[in-house]
Amino acid sequence: MDRKQHIAIFTTASLPWMTGTAVNPLFRAAYLAKDGERKVTLVIPWLSLKDQKLVYPNNTAFGSPSEQESFIRQWLEERTAFISGFAIRFYPGKFAVDKRSILPVGDISEIIPDEVADIAVLEEPEHLTWFHHGKRWKTKFRLVIGIIHTNYLEYVKREKNGQFQAFLLKYVNSWVVSIYCHKVIRLSAATQYYPRSIICNVHGVNPKFLEIGKERFEQQHSSNHQAFTKGAYYIGKMIWNKGYGELLQLLNNHQKELAGLEIDLYGNGEDSDQVKEAANKLKLTVRVHPGRDHADPLFHDYKVFLNPSTTDVVCTTTAEALAMGKIVVCANHPSNDFFKQFPNCRIYDDDNGFVEATCKALSEEPVPLTDAQRYELSWEAATERFLKVSELNQVFATEREKNSSKEFASVSLNLWKSMEDTSAYFHYLALGFETTRRAFGAIPGSLQPDEEQRKELGLATSSKHSL
Repeated sequence: MDRKQHIAIFTTASLPWMTGTAVNPLFRAAYLAKDGERKVTLVIPWLSLKDQKLVYPNNTAFGSPSEQESFIRQWLEERTAFISGFAIRFYPGKFAVDKRSILPVGDISEIIPDEVADIAVLEEPEHLTWFHHGKRWKTKFRLVIGIIHTNYLEYVKREKNGQFQAFLLKYVNSWVVSIYCHKVIRLSAATQYYPRSIICNVHGVNPKFLEIGKERFEQQHSSNHQAFTKGAYYIGKMIWNKGYGELLQLLNNHQKELAGLEIDLYGNGEDSDQVKEAANKLKLTVRVHPGRDHADPLFHDYKVFLNPSTTDVVCTTTAEALAMGKIVVCANHPSNDFFKQFPNCRIYDDDNGFVEATCKALSEEPVPLTDAQRYELSWEAATERFLKVSELNQVFATEREKNSSKEFASVSLNLWKSMEDTSAYFHYLALGFETTRRAFGAIPGSLQPDEEQRKELGLATSSKHSL
Protein backbone atom coordinates (compact mmCIF):
# COMPACT_ATOMS: atom_id res chain seq x y z
CA MET A 1 0.00 0.00 0.00
CA ASP A 2 1.44 3.37 -1.03
CA ARG A 3 1.98 5.87 1.73
CA LYS A 4 2.53 9.60 1.57
CA GLN A 5 6.05 10.85 1.01
CA HIS A 6 7.60 12.08 4.26
CA ILE A 7 9.76 15.22 4.39
CA ALA A 8 11.80 15.97 7.52
CA ILE A 9 13.04 19.56 7.73
CA PHE A 10 15.96 20.01 10.14
CA THR A 11 16.97 23.53 11.10
CA THR A 12 19.36 25.31 13.44
CA ALA A 13 17.05 27.72 15.30
CA SER A 14 13.50 28.08 16.54
CA LEU A 15 11.08 30.77 17.65
CA PRO A 16 10.98 33.00 19.58
CA TRP A 17 14.48 33.68 18.22
CA MET A 18 13.54 35.84 15.24
CA THR A 19 16.29 34.68 12.92
CA GLY A 20 16.01 33.48 9.34
CA THR A 21 16.71 29.82 10.13
CA ALA A 22 13.89 29.82 12.68
CA VAL A 23 11.29 31.61 10.56
CA ASN A 24 11.87 30.40 6.99
CA PRO A 25 11.94 26.62 7.66
CA LEU A 26 8.75 27.06 9.71
CA PHE A 27 6.95 28.64 6.75
CA ARG A 28 8.47 26.01 4.43
CA ALA A 29 7.02 23.22 6.57
CA ALA A 30 3.59 24.89 6.67
CA TYR A 31 3.34 25.43 2.91
CA LEU A 32 4.76 22.02 1.95
CA ALA A 33 2.12 20.38 4.15
CA LYS A 34 -0.72 22.70 3.11
CA ASP A 35 -2.07 20.64 0.19
CA GLY A 36 -2.02 17.39 2.20
CA GLU A 37 -0.10 15.52 -0.49
CA ARG A 38 2.89 14.76 1.76
CA LYS A 39 3.69 14.37 5.42
CA VAL A 40 6.05 16.96 6.87
CA THR A 41 7.96 17.08 10.14
CA LEU A 42 9.86 20.16 11.30
CA VAL A 43 12.79 19.23 13.53
CA ILE A 44 14.05 22.12 15.68
CA PRO A 45 16.48 22.59 18.58
CA TRP A 46 15.42 22.37 22.22
CA LEU A 47 17.51 24.44 24.63
CA SER A 48 17.89 24.08 28.37
CA LEU A 49 16.62 27.00 30.45
CA LYS A 50 20.07 28.53 30.89
CA ASP A 51 20.59 28.61 27.12
CA GLN A 52 17.05 29.89 26.49
CA LYS A 53 17.94 32.93 28.62
CA LEU A 54 20.94 33.61 26.37
CA VAL A 55 19.02 33.24 23.09
CA TYR A 56 15.35 34.12 23.39
CA PRO A 57 14.27 37.80 23.64
CA ASN A 58 12.32 39.50 26.42
CA ASN A 59 13.17 36.78 28.96
CA THR A 60 10.90 34.33 27.15
CA ALA A 61 11.36 30.79 28.46
CA PHE A 62 9.61 27.43 28.09
CA GLY A 63 9.35 24.71 30.68
CA SER A 64 8.71 21.96 28.13
CA PRO A 65 8.89 21.28 24.38
CA SER A 66 5.09 21.14 24.17
CA GLU A 67 4.88 24.66 25.61
CA GLN A 68 7.28 25.97 22.98
CA GLU A 69 5.43 24.10 20.22
CA SER A 70 2.17 25.81 21.23
CA PHE A 71 3.90 29.19 21.05
CA ILE A 72 5.30 28.42 17.58
CA ARG A 73 2.00 27.18 16.17
CA GLN A 74 0.08 30.20 17.49
CA TRP A 75 2.67 32.58 15.99
CA LEU A 76 2.45 30.80 12.63
CA GLU A 77 -1.33 30.58 12.45
CA GLU A 78 -1.68 34.29 13.23
CA ARG A 79 0.37 34.97 10.08
CA THR A 80 -0.83 32.31 7.63
CA ALA A 81 -4.52 32.25 8.59
CA PHE A 82 -4.66 28.46 8.14
CA ILE A 83 -4.09 25.55 10.49
CA SER A 84 -0.89 23.74 9.60
CA GLY A 85 -0.84 19.97 9.28
CA PHE A 86 2.82 19.28 9.93
CA ALA A 87 4.46 17.71 12.98
CA ILE A 88 7.08 19.37 15.18
CA ARG A 89 9.87 17.40 16.83
CA PHE A 90 12.74 18.65 18.95
CA TYR A 91 16.39 17.67 19.03
CA PRO A 92 18.80 18.51 21.88
CA GLY A 93 20.85 21.63 21.21
CA LYS A 94 23.34 23.87 22.97
CA PHE A 95 24.10 27.53 22.39
CA ALA A 96 27.70 28.30 21.41
CA VAL A 97 28.35 31.82 22.68
CA ASP A 98 31.52 32.23 20.60
CA LYS A 99 29.68 31.28 17.38
CA ARG A 100 26.40 32.95 18.36
CA SER A 101 24.71 29.78 17.13
CA ILE A 102 22.80 26.74 18.34
CA LEU A 103 24.65 23.48 17.68
CA PRO A 104 23.12 19.98 17.66
CA VAL A 105 23.92 17.50 20.43
CA GLY A 106 24.19 13.82 19.57
CA ASP A 107 22.89 12.15 16.40
CA ILE A 108 19.84 14.25 15.51
CA SER A 109 18.99 12.07 12.51
CA GLU A 110 17.62 9.55 15.04
CA ILE A 111 14.66 11.88 15.66
CA ILE A 112 13.08 10.48 12.47
CA PRO A 113 12.30 6.72 12.51
CA ASP A 114 14.04 4.73 9.77
CA GLU A 115 10.75 3.51 8.28
CA VAL A 116 9.66 7.06 7.32
CA ALA A 117 13.09 8.48 6.48
CA ASP A 118 12.33 9.45 2.88
CA ILE A 119 13.60 13.00 2.41
CA ALA A 120 15.66 15.20 4.69
CA VAL A 121 15.94 18.94 4.15
CA LEU A 122 18.93 20.31 6.02
CA GLU A 123 18.55 24.05 6.54
CA GLU A 124 22.19 25.15 6.89
CA PRO A 125 23.66 21.69 6.18
CA GLU A 126 27.22 22.73 7.00
CA HIS A 127 26.10 24.03 10.40
CA LEU A 128 24.10 20.85 11.12
CA THR A 129 26.92 18.47 10.12
CA TRP A 130 30.17 20.13 11.25
CA PHE A 131 30.13 17.98 14.38
CA HIS A 132 27.76 15.20 13.31
CA HIS A 133 28.55 11.77 14.76
CA GLY A 134 26.03 9.12 13.86
CA LYS A 135 24.40 7.41 10.95
CA ARG A 136 25.32 8.96 7.62
CA TRP A 137 22.51 11.20 6.36
CA LYS A 138 22.71 9.75 2.84
CA THR A 139 22.34 6.25 4.24
CA LYS A 140 19.43 7.13 6.51
CA PHE A 141 17.41 9.05 3.88
CA ARG A 142 16.63 8.44 0.22
CA LEU A 143 17.29 12.06 -0.62
CA VAL A 144 19.11 14.73 1.41
CA ILE A 145 18.74 18.34 0.28
CA GLY A 146 20.89 21.05 1.82
CA ILE A 147 19.73 24.68 1.74
CA ILE A 148 22.54 27.18 2.21
CA HIS A 149 21.26 30.14 4.25
CA THR A 150 24.35 31.84 5.57
CA ASN A 151 27.43 33.49 4.11
CA TYR A 152 29.74 32.12 6.81
CA LEU A 153 32.91 32.99 4.92
CA GLU A 154 32.04 36.68 4.83
CA TYR A 155 31.40 36.74 8.57
CA VAL A 156 34.62 34.90 9.38
CA LYS A 157 36.73 37.18 7.16
CA ARG A 158 35.81 40.08 9.45
CA GLU A 159 37.24 38.36 12.52
CA LYS A 160 40.83 38.16 13.76
CA ASN A 161 42.94 36.06 11.33
CA GLY A 162 39.82 36.10 9.20
CA GLN A 163 41.34 35.26 5.82
CA PHE A 164 43.04 32.14 7.15
CA GLN A 165 39.92 31.04 9.05
CA ALA A 166 37.77 31.58 5.96
CA PHE A 167 40.20 29.49 3.88
CA LEU A 168 39.89 26.58 6.30
CA LEU A 169 36.14 26.95 6.75
CA LYS A 170 35.55 26.92 2.99
CA TYR A 171 37.07 23.43 2.72
CA VAL A 172 35.41 22.11 5.87
CA ASN A 173 32.02 23.29 4.59
CA SER A 174 32.58 21.70 1.18
CA TRP A 175 33.70 18.49 2.84
CA VAL A 176 30.73 17.95 5.16
CA VAL A 177 28.12 19.13 2.66
CA SER A 178 29.45 16.83 -0.07
CA ILE A 179 29.47 13.73 2.13
CA TYR A 180 26.04 14.34 3.67
CA CYS A 181 23.90 15.95 0.91
CA HIS A 182 22.72 14.64 -2.46
CA LYS A 183 21.63 18.10 -3.62
CA VAL A 184 22.42 21.62 -2.53
CA ILE A 185 20.27 24.73 -3.01
CA ARG A 186 22.06 28.06 -2.63
CA LEU A 187 19.65 30.90 -1.97
CA SER A 188 21.93 33.22 -3.93
CA ALA A 189 25.41 33.40 -5.44
CA ALA A 190 26.55 35.21 -2.29
CA THR A 191 27.28 31.84 -0.70
CA GLN A 192 30.37 29.76 -1.37
CA TYR A 193 30.26 27.35 -4.31
CA TYR A 194 29.29 23.71 -3.66
CA PRO A 195 29.37 20.77 -6.07
CA ARG A 196 25.92 19.53 -7.13
CA SER A 197 24.44 22.92 -6.19
CA ILE A 198 21.85 25.12 -7.85
CA ILE A 199 21.10 28.79 -7.15
CA CYS A 200 17.45 29.46 -6.40
CA ASN A 201 15.68 31.63 -3.84
CA VAL A 202 13.29 29.15 -2.22
CA HIS A 203 12.17 31.61 0.47
CA GLY A 204 8.99 33.65 0.53
CA VAL A 205 7.56 36.48 2.59
CA ASN A 206 5.37 36.26 5.65
CA PRO A 207 1.83 36.81 4.22
CA LYS A 208 1.26 39.67 6.67
CA PHE A 209 3.69 41.85 4.71
CA LEU A 210 1.90 41.27 1.43
CA GLU A 211 -1.39 42.22 3.12
CA ILE A 212 0.17 45.43 4.45
CA GLY A 213 1.44 46.29 0.96
CA LYS A 214 -1.95 45.67 -0.60
CA GLU A 215 -3.68 47.84 2.00
CA ARG A 216 -1.22 50.66 1.35
CA PHE A 217 -1.82 50.41 -2.39
CA GLU A 218 -5.60 50.53 -1.94
CA GLN A 219 -5.27 53.43 0.49
CA GLN A 220 -3.11 55.34 -1.98
CA HIS A 221 -5.61 54.92 -4.82
CA SER A 222 -8.93 55.20 -3.00
CA SER A 223 -8.28 58.65 -1.54
CA ASN A 224 -5.92 61.55 -1.60
CA HIS A 225 -4.32 60.27 1.59
CA GLN A 226 -0.53 59.91 1.33
CA ALA A 227 0.43 56.26 1.80
CA PHE A 228 3.92 56.92 3.16
CA THR A 229 4.52 59.82 5.56
CA LYS A 230 7.93 58.88 6.95
CA GLY A 231 11.33 58.81 5.26
CA ALA A 232 14.11 56.21 5.60
CA TYR A 233 14.82 53.39 8.04
CA TYR A 234 16.80 50.20 8.55
CA ILE A 235 15.98 47.15 10.69
CA GLY A 236 18.20 44.23 11.57
CA LYS A 237 20.13 42.54 14.33
CA MET A 238 22.34 45.29 15.74
CA ILE A 239 25.81 43.91 15.08
CA TRP A 240 28.34 45.62 12.85
CA ASN A 241 28.48 42.90 10.20
CA LYS A 242 24.70 42.99 9.64
CA GLY A 243 24.82 46.16 7.56
CA TYR A 244 25.26 48.74 10.30
CA GLY A 245 28.99 49.13 9.62
CA GLU A 246 28.44 49.80 5.92
CA LEU A 247 25.46 52.10 6.51
CA LEU A 248 27.09 54.32 9.12
CA GLN A 249 30.26 54.53 7.04
CA LEU A 250 28.28 55.68 4.00
CA LEU A 251 26.38 58.25 6.07
CA ASN A 252 29.62 59.50 7.66
CA ASN A 253 31.40 59.88 4.32
CA HIS A 254 28.56 61.76 2.63
CA GLN A 255 27.05 63.98 5.31
CA LYS A 256 27.16 67.05 3.06
CA GLU A 257 25.44 65.38 0.09
CA LEU A 258 22.82 63.83 2.40
CA ALA A 259 22.20 66.98 4.45
CA GLY A 260 18.68 66.95 5.85
CA LEU A 261 18.38 63.15 5.74
CA GLU A 262 16.68 61.59 8.75
CA ILE A 263 16.94 57.86 9.31
CA ASP A 264 15.71 55.50 12.04
CA LEU A 265 17.63 52.34 12.95
CA TYR A 266 15.84 49.46 14.71
CA GLY A 267 17.52 46.45 16.26
CA ASN A 268 18.87 44.61 19.28
CA GLY A 269 22.31 43.08 19.46
CA GLU A 270 25.75 42.92 20.98
CA ASP A 271 26.94 46.09 19.22
CA SER A 272 23.95 48.31 20.11
CA ASP A 273 25.93 50.68 22.32
CA GLN A 274 28.68 51.12 19.73
CA VAL A 275 26.14 51.74 16.96
CA LYS A 276 24.43 54.42 19.09
CA GLU A 277 27.78 56.05 19.82
CA ALA A 278 28.74 56.13 16.14
CA ALA A 279 25.31 57.49 15.13
CA ASN A 280 25.52 60.30 17.70
CA LYS A 281 28.79 61.52 16.16
CA LEU A 282 27.12 62.22 12.81
CA LYS A 283 25.73 65.61 11.87
CA LEU A 284 22.80 63.84 10.25
CA THR A 285 19.72 62.90 12.25
CA VAL A 286 20.16 59.20 12.96
CA ARG A 287 17.86 57.80 15.64
CA VAL A 288 18.62 54.38 17.16
CA HIS A 289 15.71 52.34 18.56
CA PRO A 290 15.24 48.88 20.11
CA GLY A 291 14.26 46.10 17.72
CA ARG A 292 10.63 45.45 16.85
CA ASP A 293 8.65 43.12 14.64
CA HIS A 294 8.94 44.42 11.07
CA ALA A 295 5.17 44.00 10.67
CA ASP A 296 4.56 46.47 13.52
CA PRO A 297 2.30 49.39 12.40
CA LEU A 298 5.20 51.67 13.34
CA PHE A 299 6.93 50.69 10.07
CA HIS A 300 3.92 51.01 7.75
CA ASP A 301 4.44 54.72 7.07
CA TYR A 302 8.13 54.53 6.07
CA LYS A 303 8.75 54.94 2.35
CA VAL A 304 12.44 53.97 1.96
CA PHE A 305 14.33 50.98 3.34
CA LEU A 306 18.12 51.45 3.24
CA ASN A 307 20.08 48.18 3.32
CA PRO A 308 23.76 48.30 2.30
CA SER A 309 24.56 44.90 3.87
CA THR A 310 26.83 42.57 1.90
CA THR A 311 26.89 39.68 4.40
CA ASP A 312 23.37 38.44 3.69
CA VAL A 313 22.52 35.60 1.33
CA VAL A 314 18.96 36.78 0.63
CA CYS A 315 17.89 39.47 3.08
CA THR A 316 14.49 38.70 4.62
CA THR A 317 13.85 42.30 5.67
CA THR A 318 14.51 43.52 2.11
CA ALA A 319 11.87 41.11 0.79
CA GLU A 320 9.46 42.23 3.52
CA ALA A 321 10.00 45.92 2.69
CA LEU A 322 9.32 45.27 -1.00
CA ALA A 323 6.19 43.31 -0.10
CA MET A 324 4.97 46.29 1.94
CA GLY A 325 5.31 48.47 -1.16
CA LYS A 326 8.39 50.42 -0.06
CA ILE A 327 11.38 51.54 -2.11
CA VAL A 328 14.50 49.58 -1.21
CA VAL A 329 18.02 50.94 -1.72
CA CYS A 330 20.60 48.13 -1.69
CA ALA A 331 24.07 47.26 -2.98
CA ASN A 332 24.81 45.63 -6.33
CA HIS A 333 25.66 42.32 -4.68
CA PRO A 334 24.73 38.68 -5.45
CA SER A 335 22.52 38.58 -2.35
CA ASN A 336 20.23 41.13 -4.03
CA ASP A 337 19.99 39.51 -7.48
CA PHE A 338 16.50 38.13 -6.80
CA PHE A 339 15.21 41.61 -5.90
CA LYS A 340 16.38 43.29 -9.12
CA GLN A 341 13.19 42.15 -10.89
CA PHE A 342 11.09 44.50 -8.72
CA PRO A 343 10.70 48.14 -9.82
CA ASN A 344 11.03 49.48 -6.26
CA CYS A 345 14.48 47.94 -5.83
CA ARG A 346 17.15 50.60 -6.41
CA ILE A 347 20.62 49.15 -6.86
CA TYR A 348 23.84 51.13 -6.41
CA ASP A 349 27.45 50.25 -7.30
CA ASP A 350 29.46 52.67 -5.18
CA ASP A 351 29.25 55.48 -2.60
CA ASN A 352 28.06 58.07 -5.11
CA GLY A 353 25.46 55.62 -6.37
CA PHE A 354 24.18 55.17 -2.81
CA VAL A 355 23.77 58.93 -2.36
CA GLU A 356 22.02 59.30 -5.72
CA ALA A 357 19.70 56.31 -5.17
CA THR A 358 18.79 57.45 -1.64
CA CYS A 359 17.99 61.02 -2.64
CA LYS A 360 15.95 59.87 -5.64
CA ALA A 361 14.03 57.31 -3.58
CA LEU A 362 13.08 59.94 -0.99
CA SER A 363 11.79 62.27 -3.72
CA GLU A 364 9.66 59.68 -5.55
CA GLU A 365 6.65 57.52 -4.81
CA PRO A 366 6.90 53.70 -4.94
CA VAL A 367 5.56 51.85 -7.97
CA PRO A 368 2.59 49.62 -7.01
CA LEU A 369 3.36 45.91 -7.24
CA THR A 370 1.44 43.87 -9.80
CA ASP A 371 -0.35 40.67 -8.75
CA ALA A 372 2.40 38.66 -10.47
CA GLN A 373 5.11 40.49 -8.54
CA ARG A 374 3.28 39.96 -5.26
CA TYR A 375 2.97 36.27 -6.04
CA GLU A 376 6.70 36.02 -6.79
CA LEU A 377 7.39 37.19 -3.22
CA SER A 378 4.91 34.76 -1.65
CA TRP A 379 5.56 31.43 0.07
CA GLU A 380 3.28 29.74 -2.48
CA ALA A 381 5.73 30.72 -5.25
CA ALA A 382 8.74 29.86 -3.08
CA THR A 383 7.30 26.39 -2.44
CA GLU A 384 6.78 25.86 -6.18
CA ARG A 385 10.41 26.84 -6.80
CA PHE A 386 11.58 24.48 -4.08
CA LEU A 387 9.60 21.51 -5.43
CA LYS A 388 10.90 22.18 -8.93
CA VAL A 389 14.62 22.46 -8.14
CA SER A 390 14.66 19.69 -5.54
CA GLU A 391 12.71 17.28 -7.78
CA LEU A 392 10.88 15.84 -4.81
CA ASN A 393 8.22 14.35 -7.03
CA GLN A 394 10.67 12.17 -8.94
CA VAL A 395 10.33 8.40 -8.76
CA PHE A 396 13.32 6.84 -7.03
CA ALA A 397 14.75 4.18 -9.28
CA THR A 398 16.87 2.56 -6.63
CA GLU A 399 15.95 1.13 -3.27
CA ARG A 400 16.85 2.95 -0.11
CA GLU A 401 20.23 2.03 1.25
CA LYS A 402 19.06 1.21 4.74
CA ASN A 403 21.18 0.04 7.57
CA SER A 404 19.41 -1.78 10.36
CA SER A 405 22.16 -0.96 12.83
CA LYS A 406 22.00 2.29 14.76
CA GLU A 407 25.75 2.73 14.57
CA PHE A 408 27.51 4.09 11.52
CA ALA A 409 30.55 2.00 12.37
CA SER A 410 28.69 -1.22 11.59
CA VAL A 411 28.41 -0.34 7.89
CA SER A 412 30.31 -2.91 5.86
CA LEU A 413 33.80 -2.34 4.56
CA ASN A 414 32.23 -1.40 1.23
CA LEU A 415 32.55 2.14 2.58
CA TRP A 416 36.12 2.11 1.43
CA LYS A 417 35.16 1.56 -2.20
CA SER A 418 34.79 5.25 -2.84
CA MET A 419 36.61 8.35 -1.74
CA GLU A 420 33.40 9.88 -0.49
CA ASP A 421 32.60 6.93 1.73
CA THR A 422 36.14 6.93 3.06
CA SER A 423 35.89 10.64 3.77
CA ALA A 424 32.56 10.19 5.55
CA TYR A 425 33.99 7.37 7.64
CA PHE A 426 36.95 9.54 8.61
CA HIS A 427 34.59 12.33 9.67
CA TYR A 428 32.61 9.83 11.75
CA LEU A 429 35.74 8.55 13.47
CA ALA A 430 37.24 11.99 14.10
CA LEU A 431 34.05 13.39 15.60
CA GLY A 432 33.62 10.41 17.92
CA PHE A 433 36.22 11.59 20.43
CA GLU A 434 35.91 14.54 22.77
CA THR A 435 39.47 15.73 22.12
CA THR A 436 39.08 15.89 18.33
CA ARG A 437 35.61 17.41 18.64
CA ARG A 438 37.03 20.24 20.71
CA ALA A 439 39.87 20.69 18.23
CA PHE A 440 37.26 21.11 15.48
CA GLY A 441 35.41 23.68 17.62
CA ALA A 442 32.53 21.64 19.04
CA ILE A 443 30.89 22.53 22.35
CA PRO A 444 32.35 20.40 25.18
CA GLY A 445 30.05 17.54 26.11
CA SER A 446 28.00 17.68 22.89
CA LEU A 447 28.71 14.12 21.72
CA GLN A 448 25.64 12.89 23.60
CA PRO A 449 22.71 14.71 25.25
CA ASP A 450 23.08 15.16 28.99
CA GLU A 451 20.60 13.64 31.42
CA GLU A 452 18.65 16.91 31.76
CA GLN A 453 18.09 17.10 27.98
CA ARG A 454 17.16 13.42 27.82
CA LYS A 455 14.59 13.88 30.53
CA GLU A 456 13.10 17.05 28.97
CA LEU A 457 12.84 15.42 25.53
CA GLY A 458 11.86 11.95 26.71
CA LEU A 459 14.93 10.35 25.12
CA ALA A 460 16.28 6.92 26.01
CA THR A 461 18.83 6.64 28.79
CA SER A 462 22.40 7.34 27.74
CA SER A 463 24.34 4.50 26.14
CA LYS A 464 28.02 4.52 25.35
CA HIS A 465 29.23 4.92 21.81
CA SER A 466 31.62 2.29 20.56
CA LEU A 467 33.73 2.51 17.47
